[in-house]
Amino acid sequence: MTHDLFICFLVYQCTYLPVSLYTYPMNILAKFQSFLPINLQQTIKSLKSPFDIQEYLLSMPYVAEARDRSPLNVMLDCQCHCLDGGFLAALLLWKLGFPPLVLDIRPDPGMDDDHVLALYQIEGRWGAVAKSNYVNLGFREPVYKSLRELVMTYFELYISADGFKTLRGYTRPMNLSHYPDTAWPWDESATNRLYKQFYKRKPRLLITKSIAKRLNPVNERSFKAETLYTDMNWVFGNRKE
Repeated sequence: MTHDLFICFLVYQCTYLPVSLYTYPMNILAKFQSFLPINLQQTIKSLKSPFDIQEYLLSMPYVAEARDRSPLNVMLDCQCHCLDGGFLAALLLWKLGFPPLVLDIRPDPGMDDDHVLALYQIEGRWGAVAKSNYVNLGFREPVYKSLRELVMTYFELYISADGFKTLRGYTRPMNLSHYPDTAWPWDESATNRLYKQFYKRKPRLLITKSIAKRLNPVNERSFKAETLYTDMNWVFGNRKE
């Protein structure tokens, strides 16, 4: 069984659970929503699709500060970066009935930030929701046969502040419904323990080192297009750590 077929099997197993087990995510989601004011509870109710979730993430400013918020605090503070925004997206996808899957795409170490994708699957095809400082590193329609195929759509667009293509690998998905500390959606200490576990996952390489050495820099026109809505103050290498 191939890696992606195995993942599909796991997603199937998580999606078609006995009815009695559906109370588990519903209890977590209900408790999460109980911490929100009425207006934000209404916001969640209005999100009917992965694209709605993407639009909600886009409505928040991208702030790449050192703090990694819980999904609750992302909504309360109305700001996020790719990590905490991605985990909020996975939680909201869970509410829609998708397994809460997150995947990390990894750059060449020391050249760029990683990027978190909240995954969803429709008719056997993968799509993604993501928060990014770059205009084209967000939403993907569910049209990709494999996770590698999905991740490679970010390759040409994954560029550093000095114009180099930096994407090198991706992790296998983490299913957040399996995490034992169920307080992670609202308890930020629990969320940060989860983030540490997430970052321990080893990446699968997309390209070899020899290919990486032969990559061309991004031309000026492409760089300007990709960074059109980018806040360069928050870009890796520019921001104050």
